[in-house]
Amino acid sequence: MSGLAALLKAGEFVVTAELNPPKSASAEVVRRRASALKGAVDAVNVTDSNRAVAAMAAIPAAILVRESGVEPIVQMTGRDRNRIALQADVLGAAALGLENFVFMSGDDPKQGNHPDAVNVKDLDGVGLVKMAAGMRDGKFISGDEIRYAPSYFVGATASPFAKPMSADITKTIEKVEAGAEFLQTQPVFDLATFSQWLAELRRTDAREVAVIAGVLILRSGEQADRLAKVPGVALGPEVVERMKKAADGEAEGVAIAVEMVRALKALPGVRGVHLYAIEWPEAVPQVVERAGLLPRPEAKVAVS
Repeated sequence: MSGLAALLKAGEFVVTAELNPPKSASAEVVRRRASALKGAVDAVNVTDSNRAVAAMAAIPAAILVRESGVEPIVQMTGRDRNRIALQADVLGAAALGLENFVFMSGDDPKQGNHPDAVNVKDLDGVGLVKMAAGMRDGKFISGDEIRYAPSYFVGATASPFAKPMSADITKTIEKVEAGAEFLQTQPVFDLATFSQWLAELRRTDAREVAVIAGVLILRSGEQADRLAKVPGVALGPEVVERMKKAADGEAEGVAIAVEMVRALKALPGVRGVHLYAIEWPEAVPQVVERAGLLPRPEAKVAVS
């Protein structure tokens, strides 16, 4: 059992964050970003060429993160690989002792720096979770047996601000039924809509899944204005205006994030927060400390 799984099982309020591997072969960059997060979070998502921009692969970067003393969560998208390559990567990652995965469809290549790349999309978010859960149970998608099955904690993503909300609820339920044990959501700025989504989810058979709510740490008014135009990011005009009026954008972004973390922690059904700090890992410990989430609890992992 991973440390993240053990903390959630123990009923702790967990903190995760994102780490984007560099667009280079620099192991030192990965170590530096991991070190900035060490002690402030329980686990770190190592992204899979985030925003469809080519970067260091998530699995080797996750090994570097682990060597830096931080528990990694490997992100895997269906954008770039077919089911053969995806299953091969899962087996290899599990053989290296990586214990946490979060699966998602991935951003369209047209949004990234290789717009002519093929969007493989052999498996969607539900299919990826089903694949991972099936492999853990000892079966490839083909039905062939895996003699030494991998062991890991399976996560997925959720989009509470997608329209219509019912569509995301349906897809989220499918992911949980397929085997997802925790969900990480898109950033929350609209607490009322998120609360409605959470209440709807809790009325379904997916009520027991661990929901880790996303919190984005803004850095400037310009960034807020740009992100407000991204589909699925419910960043309202009041937040954009607040950031634009701030004398110190970074300080204001941290303050907004702290307020949201505290509000989410008080919301029944939220099991943790997932902090997004775009190319700014140093902001994560500031938010965690000011939100009163330090020190982080120690995971009690049973040794078999």
